[in-house]
Amino acid sequence: MSSVKRFIAGVVCPRCSAMDRIRAWEQNGIRYRECVSCDFFEQLPVDDESAEELTTRVNEVRDEQKHRDDVVPVRILDPGKPSS
Repeated sequence: MSSVKRFIAGVVCPRCSAMDRIRAWEQNGIRYRECVSCDFFEQLPVDDESAEELTTRVNEVRDEQKHRDDVVPVRILDPGKPSS
């Protein structure tokens, strides 16, 4: 139960289209979002059962690490000097 209001980087307000002006917080099982530039306000119930992790560059790296065992080093041969 977090009531700390945090800005969400890169989010565009759906009402005024201002970037980096949305802040979000969670209180009593409800998520809130609001724009500090206009009067946009939204509340959504927290649904922990169906919450999926959004794809980000952080968890994409984790997926890449799973496939590192599939990587095989390639040996590049030097063709040598061309004969003239």
